[in-house]
Formats: sequence, C-alpha cells, structure tokens
Amino acid sequence: MRFFKCLIVPFLLLCLTGGAQAAWPEKPVQLVVPYPPGGNVDFNARIIADRLEKEFGQPFVVENRPGAGGMIAASHVINAKSDGYTLFVAPNGPVLFSPLLFRKDNYFWKDDFAPIGSISFVPLVLQVNPELGVDSAEALFEKAKANPGELTMASPGAGTQNHLISEMMQRLLDTEWLTVQYAGNAPATTDLLGGRVDFNFDQYTVARQYINSGKLKALAVTSPERLPSLPDVPTLKELGYSDAVSETFTGLFGPAGTPDEVVDRLNAALEKILNDPAVEKKFETAGADARAMDVDEFKAFLDEQYERWATLIRKADIHR
Repeated sequence: MRFFKCLIVPFLLLCLTGGAQAAWPEKPVQLVVPYPPGGNVDFNARIIADRLEKEFGQPFVVENRPGAGGMIAASHVINAKSDGYTLFVAPNGPVLFSPLLFRKDNYFWKDDFAPIGSISFVPLVLQVNPELGVDSAEALFEKAKANPGELTMASPGAGTQNHLISEMMQRLLDTEWLTVQYAGNAPATTDLLGGRVDFNFDQYTVARQYINSGKLKALAVTSPERLPSLPDVPTLKELGYSDAVSETFTGLFGPAGTPDEVVDRLNAALEKILNDPAVEKKFETAGADARAMDVDEFKAFLDEQYERWATLIRKADIHR
C-alpha cells in the first residue's frame, strides 16, 4: 500500500498541475485563412507557417476557408477549443467588420478572439487611369468637387478597406463620386485598366505592378509616411487629410480563452520572425511592411481601428 501511495500521489499532482504546464505545441497547429490560396493573407500565413514550424518543431498547417466575408473561417476559429491548436490569420474585415457589414451578430472581436500579434501592413494607393488626364490628387479632388457624382471609383467590395477610405474621403472633401462595387480586386482592376472607371484605392501589393509599368498613375498613398518605392508620391496625410491614414493589416488570433502562455510564446516568435531581414525582404518585395506589435499594443490598435471604421460603416449605412 505504501508503494502504491508513492506512485499515486505524484500522479495526482501531475494531473492537477500538468494541464497548465504541458508543453505546447505537442501536435500540428492549424492556421485558418479566410480567403482562397494565392492572395495577400494566404501569402502572410504561408511565410509565418514555415518559420513557426522551425521555431516550435511542429507543423503549422494553413487551411483556407473562404466565404461570407471571412465569417465562415472566423466562426470555425471561435468555436474551436481554446488550446492554441486552431489559430486565425486574418485582416481587418473578417475580424472587426464582417458582422456589421452582413448585419449578423455572429461574434464580436473583443469577446470572441484572443489577439496574438500583427504580421504585416499594406497601404493603399489612390490611382487613376492615365487617360483621365489628372496628374495629382488635388486635381482629382477638384474635378470631383466640380462634378459631384460624375467620377467613378472601382471598389473590390462593400466594406473593404478600399471602400471605407473612399467613403471617408468623400466626407472629408464634402463631395461624392459614383462607387462601382465589384466582386474582388481582379475585375475592379481590369475595368480601371480598360478605362471603364476613373480611379480607385487599391492595396499597394496589387497596384505596384501597374504603377511601375505606367498602366496606372499613383496620385497619393494612405500610409503615415511616403513609401520608399514611391518617393515622389505624397501621402494623403501630408496633403492635409490627417484622418486618411489607412492600412490593411494581417494579424494572428486565437479563440477567446487561449492560454496566456501560448499567446505570449507566439507573440515572441512573431517578433523574432518579422525582424529577420530575410523575412522583411519577402514582405517588402510583395509591397508589404512586416511589423510586429506586442499583445497590448495590438489590442489597442484593434480597438482604435474598430471605433474609427465601425463609426463610418454605421454613418454611411454600408452593408452587404
């Protein structure tokens, strides 16, 4: 009996304390992406998946679950066990705004996600078809003011960051243009290149090839500072529109209740990975800025972004 007690007591102590101290990860980790393969967010996920696998010694498997503005993927994550084995790689829309845009009470980011850290940021470019004959953002805005409702702006979808910055600029300029909604970036870009619409706001990762080839003309960027690769293109901020700073971010999230130890370890790994010059170069080549935030900084950023853009969504009655 004494021998049995010697065995059982340590076992019971392990059961009581081992759950919190168990090594993570002990099996593959799923990285859920709310869009099909090949896009910007998928690109982010696959870069960090490879490096996280090397960092933690377990596979980090990318799983694409597109649909419903990212809510299919988001719902899968928030309903998963909060054990650190199901994570979400996602941008602004699916995390913060899709329930508002679709008018569904599926989730709220503060209640249902555990923010882990930022991965990358991509500014938008205000660009025109050269045949419009406009050489500056100021000239475009004056044309819009002189001809309210006549200029056409291509949007890749209601409630996208592209659409939201366009709505904000109309309010800041006290004018309006015709917003043409498309089912994604590809058809919107095709019509802009063909001259069937006048201008758009597009992620630099998409726009840069057309700007570099001269097929489209960049008039301004929405980043806080000028882009090194577009040194002659001003920011909207420096043109006097200080509220018009807008970037599409991609971040890493877990379901609410994900253990703090897991969140902290992942955040530290992201900081290490995103400060690696080789990784920075990969993002830079794609037109993105690899940028790590600590957990508290990331939460504060998300809070500011939600308050800012959700207010606009409600005022402009933007929905899908």
